[in-house]
Amino acid sequence: MTADQQQLVKATVPVLKEHGVLLTTHFYNRMFTHNPELKHLFNMGNQVNGKQQTALAMAVLAYAEHIDNPAVLMPVIDSIGHKHTSLSIRAEHYAIVGKHLLASIAEVLGDAATPALLDAWAIAYQQLAGIMSGHEQSLYNKQLEKNGGWTGWKPFMVKQKVQESAEITSFYLHPVDKGPVADFQPGQYISLRLFLPELNLLQPRQYSISCAPNGQYYRISVKREAGASHPDGMISNRLHDHIGEGDIVELSAPAGTFTLDPGNERPKVFISGGVGQTPLMAMLETLSAKQPDTAITWVHGCRNESVHAFKEQLATIADNHQNFNPHIFYDQPEVKAQYTGWVELSTIKQEVLQADADYYICGPAPFIAKHYGFLVENGVDTASIHFEEFGPASLQLNN
Repeated sequence: MTADQQQLVKATVPVLKEHGVLLTTHFYNRMFTHNPELKHLFNMGNQVNGKQQTALAMAVLAYAEHIDNPAVLMPVIDSIGHKHTSLSIRAEHYAIVGKHLLASIAEVLGDAATPALLDAWAIAYQQLAGIMSGHEQSLYNKQLEKNGGWTGWKPFMVKQKVQESAEITSFYLHPVDKGPVADFQPGQYISLRLFLPELNLLQPRQYSISCAPNGQYYRISVKREAGASHPDGMISNRLHDHIGEGDIVELSAPAGTFTLDPGNERPKVFISGGVGQTPLMAMLETLSAKQPDTAITWVHGCRNESVHAFKEQLATIADNHQNFNPHIFYDQPEVKAQYTGWVELSTIKQEVLQADADYYICGPAPFIAKHYGFLVENGVDTASIHFEEFGPASLQLNN
């Protein structure tokens, strides 16, 4: 790519900042019109709520801003690559996306989309596609190197379905072929795919693995979405209402970059809201079994006791591990609560702010942004703060 072409791409940054979502919305509409089979690959709920369009607009903008040194985007590329492998996106899909992305640039920008600009973006896209597909192939290869590893979709049976709270149910998933269960890093997720009659589509959804690696099964813990009549929540509710013990679901291999460093024995502070505690449960179970001396501060918030999943497990861990320090917030308590109201780290500031600790935050985007901001304002190094936002990324906190 020439310096002039890089400048042409960079010159589109102001347009992308102002009209990026308009461009990506046009792109998705165009792509699904011409290639409707790709609807089976995408979470259509995130199309309805606009999260996917926003996430792509932010990614395209970041790439344009760093077109002269895309290596600085490697952490983002790694995260997107994990998501893509969990959806079984392959190199051939990049050709389809590129075709519609370039056409969308031409159609949205109109006369401003000169032949030179389109040529520059074509080369830029080919460069990005090469980086992405190459990285994703390396991730696929690593999956295949694992004992029991696979790529694509594999059938698993629901051996147990356990109600954890009034809203959250756990599904214990065993491979139908009765082979070994591939290992994973605590904090990772799996994609689960079901057919949705309402949409006449196969639909994938990501669910955090909520147990420690055990070689026998994966456990996901799924929240029922009240009143979900749109794609966002349909898979979760279908699992609750139509999938029982003995039923078969399809899974992709574990993926994700929000993970526990197994060799790090620094104190841990886990901060979660609602079902956001699921990946942290995998981390907690792993630490309590393999590093029982690690100091753990557990901060969790939900509406009340009836919707608080894993209460008994947490109580058992608290009884058996003197270094486990839980702080539970109920904003609508039914009985006397340890803390009443939304999670406020300032309330437990002395417990939370620890020298040389690692922080893991999981929950809705506003929850993460609030507590990330508190930690940074109180001197915590951003390198020590890790977070997982459910759904397409919208937070840019570590930049």
